Amino acid sequence: MPKKKARRPSRSIVLRRWLAVGVLVLVGLLYYRPLKAYMAAHSELGHRSQIVHTLQLDKSRLQGQLGSSTSLPTLSREARALGYVRPGEHLFIAKGIQQWRRRVRAGLTGPGHSR
Repeated sequence: MPKKKARRPSRSIVLRRWLAVGVLVLVGLLYYRPLKAYMAAHSELGHRSQIVHTLQLDKSRLQGQLGSSTSLPTLSREARALGYVRPGEHLFIAKGIQQWRRRVRAGLTGPGHSR
């Protein structure tokens, strides 16, 4: 039995194979940057979506606060805290209340009163 020699593929087949590998590498290189940009944009979109969700929660919370702060009793209370008075009222500023309270607790009634 004679041994069969291993046939070598023809030069044109080898050249076609290398050409196909070269085309695949070229396609891979051409798709690398757009694919990388797509992945970066996708992660940025996730990050921005998270920020938008947080801002929507803040907006709803602030709208609730705004609704409660525009009620008449709340506005009146805040205006009084700022020192505003109603028409016809007079503003009196009382100072030394803490010292007066201490004197009352100590049993002193104040100037002009005897014990």
